[in-house]
Amino acid sequence: MHSASSSTSPHSPAEDELTPGERMTTGQRLRLVLVLGVLIAIGPLTVDMYLPALPTIGEQLEVPAASVQLTLTGTLAGLALGQLLIGPLSDAVGRRRPLLVGVALHILASIGCVLAPDLLTLGALRVLQGLGAAAATVVAMAVVRDLFTGMAAAKTLSRLMLVMGAAPVLAPTLGGLVLTMTTWRGVFVVLAGFGVAILCASALMLPETLPPERRRHGGPLGTLRDCGRLLRDRTYVGLILVAGLAMAAMFAYVSGSSFVFQQQYGLDEQQYGGVFGAGAVGLIAATQCNVRLLRRFSPAQVLAGALAGGALAGLVLLLCAVTGFGGLLGILLPLWLVLASAGLALPNAPALALSRHGETAGTAAALLGAVQFGVGAVAAPVVGMLGTGATAMAAVIAAGMVIANVVVVVLVRPWRLAPEPRSHGVRAD
Repeated sequence: MHSASSSTSPHSPAEDELTPGERMTTGQRLRLVLVLGVLIAIGPLTVDMYLPALPTIGEQLEVPAASVQLTLTGTLAGLALGQLLIGPLSDAVGRRRPLLVGVALHILASIGCVLAPDLLTLGALRVLQGLGAAAATVVAMAVVRDLFTGMAAAKTLSRLMLVMGAAPVLAPTLGGLVLTMTTWRGVFVVLAGFGVAILCASALMLPETLPPERRRHGGPLGTLRDCGRLLRDRTYVGLILVAGLAMAAMFAYVSGSSFVFQQQYGLDEQQYGGVFGAGAVGLIAATQCNVRLLRRFSPAQVLAGALAGGALAGLVLLLCAVTGFGGLLGILLPLWLVLASAGLALPNAPALALSRHGETAGTAAALLGAVQFGVGAVAAPVVGMLGTGATAMAAVIAAGMVIANVVVVVLVRPWRLAPEPRSHGVRAD
């Protein structure tokens, strides 16, 4: 990324201390956020777009609901494993090449899903889809760390969440629309087309952000040393666990919602898409409130407050699910509050974690993403094992948010984190 042209030839000390992202103009930052947001969106689209079709897939392939949910688990497992592989690779060879190869893999796997004859084949191809989508996710996060730190990174991630938030808003609704015109296989045709668009946008619009002099060439042993150094940082470990548990609460909702709202509450595929999108709107609104909150509070303070509110909302959700109080509205309102809490937690936990290890941004982002999607991959089948009703979904959501609060207190200890300095008068928003 080129910095904006300066009106003065010698840079002041303050200007020399700015990160590459802070030297960008507002227009450059906006273009960057749009490109990175599209990259991050491929993961949620891959996960969410076929959700309205889960009951139909089970009927057509003659398998139980819990088995169909394993295809979601496979996608999340691919996202987790792919980030562990691609993150260190991107630290060694740069960001662009792993990104382009990963998106190409996603396209091929999507085409394979269109032709899948049985659930086993579909599940395996969904793992490959996740591996490909992982490249876009981890590279986007690493690029943010290449260009920004601390408060600026948290604000940039909040802007990314706005773009990313359009994916869960549109994905189930788009999936429901596709299902009115074709079968569930048509969903994967659309995902393949989206992958082609992302590949073109990345090749044309995203420059390399990791210069050769900052690349790491330690090989597998060097990667293991980097991982060991990261895992010895108690605060970093706590932050990635918090991000994973917040993601687990979201994926418990993702994996169970289609059965809860369509089978238990009788919504059709289009109505379900609308309800799912409404929850995503709350998540988007929270990410944008986060930008304003960061003008008054530190990322650690916002994270702690969001998780406390999310745990309370999760327990109310579980109570309403068990007792049936409030009917559908009794489920939706606390559920939307949990999603809003996640919208505040998810930008700040990664920003705090990545700001601690800028020299290994790709590996740090990979571990972060692997934990996020790995814990999410565990949450999905747990919901399936507990049942397809609202109580099973609510129990996993509440557990994720409550355990996240325990991790914050025991490992992160946000009251001990140094506040982000508000230097240089730079506005990252």
